[in-house]
Amino acid sequence: MNLYKAVLVLSIASSSVYAGQWQALPDTPPIPADNPQTLEKVELGKILFFDPRLSSTGTVSCNSCHNVMEAGDDSRPVSMGVKGQKGGRSAPTVWNSAFLSVQFWDGRAPTLEAQAKGPVTNPIEMGMKDWDTTMARLKSIPGYAPLFKAAFGEDNPMTADNAVKAIAAYERTLITSNSPFDRYVKGEKTALSSQQIKGMNAFANLGCTACHSGANFSGPTMPMGTGWFMKFPTYAGSQYESKYRLTEDQGRYEATKNPADKHMWRVPTLRNVALTAPYFHNGAVKTLDEAVRVMAKTQLNKDLSDEEVQNIVAFLNALTGNFPAQLMPRLPGISGKSVISE
Repeated sequence: MNLYKAVLVLSIASSSVYAGQWQALPDTPPIPADNPQTLEKVELGKILFFDPRLSSTGTVSCNSCHNVMEAGDDSRPVSMGVKGQKGGRSAPTVWNSAFLSVQFWDGRAPTLEAQAKGPVTNPIEMGMKDWDTTMARLKSIPGYAPLFKAAFGEDNPMTADNAVKAIAAYERTLITSNSPFDRYVKGEKTALSSQQIKGMNAFANLGCTACHSGANFSGPTMPMGTGWFMKFPTYAGSQYESKYRLTEDQGRYEATKNPADKHMWRVPTLRNVALTAPYFHNGAVKTLDEAVRVMAKTQLNKDLSDEEVQNIVAFLNALTGNFPAQLMPRLPGISGKSVISE
């Protein structure tokens, strides 16, 4: 009887803790007032997302680096842009990015719309001269005009601002809810295995939730444009720092030039993290179990046992949600000529 009472008390205590701390992922993300969702806008955004003609060479689309047919990244340490050029950072997943309050690893874009505008004219990524050139190319493809008209209904709907609004609207549909973790939080107690529950408790008890909190495991809910940043590494000098070149990139400082921002990074989501290897901003860590060890040491100054690592990895696998089916769109064609000049 005493053992039964002890287990009952522990169970009630654990339930009250997780009820306040753990949150299921909502089915819909925040929607900005100046860019409401419509089916026409989402459809246009999806077509633009998949169209490599938004790049100078016609070889790189948004989907090239953020493959929504998989985990929303490109499975490379760093992404490859036009003419085989390589970027300096790993492509973060686009799935559930709508729940982030700022975009890019360094948080330099306050919205999905601002993020969508950057890669097109980045000389390494998609390589277009400017957005005027980009829109001139789209205007030369007859099928785009009616799509922009249907989405925005203006006298002159084919603008750069509308193009990125459409892309952002599509990206806001990329939500992977109903993971085993979500079902567990909603009351389905068999949704997680005993090992995953151990991992969830270890994740909280070790202090991982100090950074990876909230429904998206990317920090607390913040006003759009206000980032949730943490220093990485927090504890300097571990063997991982040199092994994985963790401090070569100075993080947010590269965008702001503010000394206080050196090695500060937007906290990434852990949703679907089991599918987004390799890990960290430079993609230097190949496996999830090693990433867990690196984070424990560099952020919490703790060395984990193999069992602790295995339990936490099991829990992180429970954050893999349901991926909405993505049908490849038919891109507008152009008869008798090519729009690619390079």
